[in-house]
Amino acid sequence: MVKSSVLKNTLLCVLIASSHLAVFGQSKTPISPPLLTILGTVQDGGLPHIGCQKKCCNNLSPEGKNSLLVTALAIHQPDLKSTVLFEATPDIIEQWSILKQPPSAIFLTHAHMGHYAGLMHLGREALGAKNIPVFALPKMRAFLKENAPWSQLISLKNISLMKLEAGLKTSLGALEITPILVPHRDEFSETVAYRIKGPNKTVLFLPDIDKWNRWEKDLAVVLQSVDYAFIDATFFDEAEINYRPIDEIPHPLVTETVALIKPHSDSLKNKIYFIHMNHTNPMLDETSDATKWVLKQGFHIAREGQTFEL
Repeated sequence: MVKSSVLKNTLLCVLIASSHLAVFGQSKTPISPPLLTILGTVQDGGLPHIGCQKKCCNNLSPEGKNSLLVTALAIHQPDLKSTVLFEATPDIIEQWSILKQPPSAIFLTHAHMGHYAGLMHLGREALGAKNIPVFALPKMRAFLKENAPWSQLISLKNISLMKLEAGLKTSLGALEITPILVPHRDEFSETVAYRIKGPNKTVLFLPDIDKWNRWEKDLAVVLQSVDYAFIDATFFDEAEINYRPIDEIPHPLVTETVALIKPHSDSLKNKIYFIHMNHTNPMLDETSDATKWVLKQGFHIAREGQTFEL
């Protein structure tokens, strides 16, 4: 009964934002498969990073300063002329211009700046959007409702908050999207990953998590049920973060994730695309030793512009 009630409430919210959501409720097999595009791969603070005097930021070419954006995905459904945006990043202006049309919906993972701050551009000072559906879990919805300036986006109907519940799927055209709770620094909201099922392929989008042993799920088991996994690669190794206590930022190091999955099959490793890399992460440099090492171990590194048919 609880699940049924949640789904009915979700359907009601969908009807309220119907001008954006013709895609909802359509479940026919598409002629053209959905296409996932990587819009950004960098951690919340971006690159160049404010106050950074290291080579990673100071040695960037003018082109490089504009080429690496904060982590986000888009999924375009050509038959429905619909695009779903995952995360509203500080780089939403550049990422919006890459989309084939304004997004039919936005899905948020949590309330850290790189994942929702781009919503500000939907307000009256900028886009003046009309009822763009923004999907989030209960604490994230409450955070947006109860705090300015985000609450004004709701009162002015720039966005329509849409209900999500952990473990319950939402259908958008040929996609089924299921939020999965993950442990993280949840000062303002819960944190989720998304399992995104298309007609042919399934994706895990998990840009932020604390150490793997804090999660009730086994990463290797989760990987078995997906075809592509875009997972947290904030820091490469311990040497990279020698200026901050790891307890403050307990992301799984890339070296730890590689060690965790290394005993498993090559096909399992092949599913992983590391994403959400801090500005100090040497993997952002496609020619670095770190990049070469990760690829040699049988894993991938997400790059802007990569596309995947679902």
